[in-house]
Amino acid sequence: MTDLQIRRIRFDFDDTIPFNWNPANPAFSTYMNMVSIMAICFEKMIVSAVREAMPLITDPGAAAEADAFLRQEAQHASAHRQHVRALIRSHPGLQQTLDGAVAAYDRLTETTSLAYRLAYIADLEATFTPFFTMLLDHEDTLFAPGDDRVASLLAWHFVEEVEHRSSALIVYNAVVDNKVYRMRVLPGIVKHLLEVSSLITNGINEHVPLAERAIDTNTINPVRAIAERIRHPLQPGAVRPAFHHIPWKYKLHTAFRVLLSQTPRHNPAHETTPAFADRWFERYTKGEDVAHWYANSR
Repeated sequence: MTDLQIRRIRFDFDDTIPFNWNPANPAFSTYMNMVSIMAICFEKMIVSAVREAMPLITDPGAAAEADAFLRQEAQHASAHRQHVRALIRSHPGLQQTLDGAVAAYDRLTETTSLAYRLAYIADLEATFTPFFTMLLDHEDTLFAPGDDRVASLLAWHFVEEVEHRSSALIVYNAVVDNKVYRMRVLPGIVKHLLEVSSLITNGINEHVPLAERAIDTNTINPVRAIAERIRHPLQPGAVRPAFHHIPWKYKLHTAFRVLLSQTPRHNPAHETTPAFADRWFERYTKGEDVAHWYANSR
């Protein structure tokens, strides 16, 4: 049986949620707001694909893992909807951005095979443990200085992504069981991710005033960021990149682990996990208020 737990946590997302929820790092604030929007549409696809896959899974252990994975992801999507709804109440035009991102994933569901969507999910989920471990290893500078409600949402989401790090691959292997196929379709998956990322960054630039976002989202758009940095090197007083506090050695190591996660023999179960996740699970088990993680830690 699976070890995954379904944790229903109530977060307080009201109209006071700022777009720039960590003023000390506005680039990271915007980047994580993008993650909230992406989580809604990506996790909707996960739930749809895993439900479609479950009747095809014959192994009871894999079936239990699929069910728990689906239920955790549904909880994540629900919480991020609350966060994004609060942002939309302050910036109504973001509804158009959210609708566009959801439509991009709905088209994927309608026009691609189940095997492709399970490969998409397994490929992207494989990157989460190394990437989110980097964030959680530096949560004292990335999360702690910001709005407790948003920071606590992200902390919960990311530790659960680490917890179910093997789930997507278990489901993929139970239905498709073709390690080469995952790599073969990776370029198309990356292309789709970049298209949705550009849609979201453009939407934020259009619908959120610069005074509230504090950055031009082109600086964090994966397609444009490198070109922008070459044309316009960082000037004194300019907004610093989202991960500027993280040492380059650590960022390069994370990039290597992300690339390694896409190889056929990669096993997420062997990934290094953050010490923060152990602390989070311990506090949750004790019944402490993890929805206000940083407020209760100060």
